Amino acid sequence: MKFRLLAPAVAFSAVALVGTTLATGGTAVAASKPDCSRVITNVPAKQTVKVRTHKKVGATAVGQWNKGKKGGLCNDGKFYKGEKYKLCGKTSNKWLYGGPYSSNKRGWIPAACLKWS
Repeated sequence: MKFRLLAPAVAFSAVALVGTTLATGGTAVAASKPDCSRVITNVPAKQTVKVRTHKKVGATAVGQWNKGKKGGLCNDGKFYKGEKYKLCGKTSNKWLYGGPYSSNKRGWIPAACLKWS
C-alpha cells in the first residue's frame, strides 16, 4: 500500500525535473540574440519582406522592410540557419537579423530578400 502512494510522488518529481530542464533550455535560446553593437549599414531590400520574431516564415511579423528601402544588419551581416524558405526567387535557410531605418523594430529577415546576400 505504501508503494502505491510513493509511485505518484516519484512520477510528479520526474515531470517537475523535465519541466525545469525545458524551461532552462528555452531561456538559453531566448538569450542568444545577435550582437547589434556592430551593424552593416545602408542595405537595401530586393523586395518587400516582413521582419519576424523568429527564423521562421510563419513567425509573428514585427515590421516590414519595403523594396528599395535601406536598413541595417546586426552582427556584421552574419548569416544564421533557420527554417527553409522559398522567397524572392531563391530557396534558402539563411536568415539575417536587423531592420529598416524607417522603423526601430529589429528582427529576422530572409537573407535572399536583401541585396547583402
